[in-house]
Amino acid sequence: MKLDHIVVRYGELALKGKNRSHFEKLLLANIRQVLKPFKDVKAKRIQGRIIIQLNEEKYEPIKEALTSVFGIYSFSLALKVENELDAIQQGALYLLQQQNDVKTFKVSARRANKTFHVNSQELNHLVGGFILKNMEETLKVDVHNPDVDITVDVRELATYITGGAVQGAKGLPVGASGRVLHLLSGGIDSPVAAHMLMGRGSEVEMLHFHSPPYTNERAKQKVLDLTKQLTKYGSTIKVHLVPFTDIQTHIHKEVPSNYEMTIMRRMMMRIADQVAEQRGILAISNGESLGQVASQTLESMNTINEVTTLPVLRPLLAVDKEATIAHAKKIGTYSLSILPYEDCCTIFLPTDSKTKPKRKGAAKFEQYVEVEMKCQEAVASIETIEITASTNESELEMLF
Repeated sequence: MKLDHIVVRYGELALKGKNRSHFEKLLLANIRQVLKPFKDVKAKRIQGRIIIQLNEEKYEPIKEALTSVFGIYSFSLALKVENELDAIQQGALYLLQQQNDVKTFKVSARRANKTFHVNSQELNHLVGGFILKNMEETLKVDVHNPDVDITVDVRELATYITGGAVQGAKGLPVGASGRVLHLLSGGIDSPVAAHMLMGRGSEVEMLHFHSPPYTNERAKQKVLDLTKQLTKYGSTIKVHLVPFTDIQTHIHKEVPSNYEMTIMRRMMMRIADQVAEQRGILAISNGESLGQVASQTLESMNTINEVTTLPVLRPLLAVDKEATIAHAKKIGTYSLSILPYEDCCTIFLPTDSKTKPKRKGAAKFEQYVEVEMKCQEAVASIETIEITASTNESELEMLF
């Protein structure tokens, strides 16, 4: 006997009714994506579960990979046995014998295969009684607070026996809620906002503005590394790199300093709008938090949003900075975000930016900016990079 399978369970997906199959297929695809580095691991979908066969691969690194995948409620290392009472009893006993420091247990049987000749309640007694008969000197039954809950899941072709569960990332599988174009800077906030959107099933495509030589290649590398970290949550992610130097220097020359930040953000939003239209994407998102900086007041958001008709999603709108930092540390982006490589938003940063810019004022100063031509040139020069969970560090460095 060998614990060489993993049973994956999902919670929220069970409520999706007729669309459930679609959501399950997305989750399976995302699981396969993050498990690509494990060459011999196989994953398949059965009714109500996803089953992963380890095929001699080590469990711990696979466990670490699965913990981050959105859409997984929990998963367990499992023993697969035939749908025979004797095999189930022997399997449950074997699994319990692999546990350390166990004094109490219970058996929780579930008979998804209704053709199996023993119902769930009877199976609890038959399996529990068999364990007690063979280990009665060391074990007792505790149905309320056991040290180990032995689950017996009788499926159509086999029975899976587990002894404990690992909590998953929950939420919805990435891709279940459509695509969002996310403005990714190199800071703390925007990767956290992207992660939150992914948790609700959004497939994010990144849009990053870089301004060489004012921003160096390490700043671009940081963005790719942040994206790579986010692929651990169950998705291949495209990064669209926008050359922004010409637009920034042009704005700096033609626009009064107090409106410089507003016009720059409006140009970013126009470019995002065009990229989203080309890509068939229905929303733009960013890492803005209300009142955090001059460009994130309601007045600034109102003026900047004027140039797009797409919804602009702000997952961090009402989240304070300390909570955002804690989230960044939890998902592994914080140490990357604080690396000292400046992004384009810090270039030519004026000290007198308007906190309450007016739409009329922005429109007035944009008369001196070659808006349409500059946006078209930037969009035409975009470089797109695709990053997966299996993209390694050396491959990332070769991407630019």
